[in-house]
Amino acid sequence: MTDKAWKRAERRVADVFGGTRVPITGRARGSAPDVAHPLYALEVKYRKRLPEWIKDAMSQARASVRGDQWPVVVLVERGGEMLCVVDPKDLVEWHGR
Repeated sequence: MTDKAWKRAERRVADVFGGTRVPITGRARGSAPDVAHPLYALEVKYRKRLPEWIKDAMSQARASVRGDQWPVVVLVERGGEMLCVVDPKDLVEWHGR
């Protein structure tokens, strides 16, 4: 049986955060995160390519870091939600596994 790319991505995330991948089998959609972790509810969305504008925004954030600052990209929906994008390795470094 071949291992699907999205499953490998979930395992990579679990490894970075020190969590455990939660198999889909036997769980209802939204009843558990993709990766079990005591601090984070980790939902993994795998895509062949991330949008270049998001990667460019992260490059800009990293380039503007001074001292102990953290590079964070904030995505803002007009009249709606805001989301933060951070590098998982940075998040683990700042807050621990």
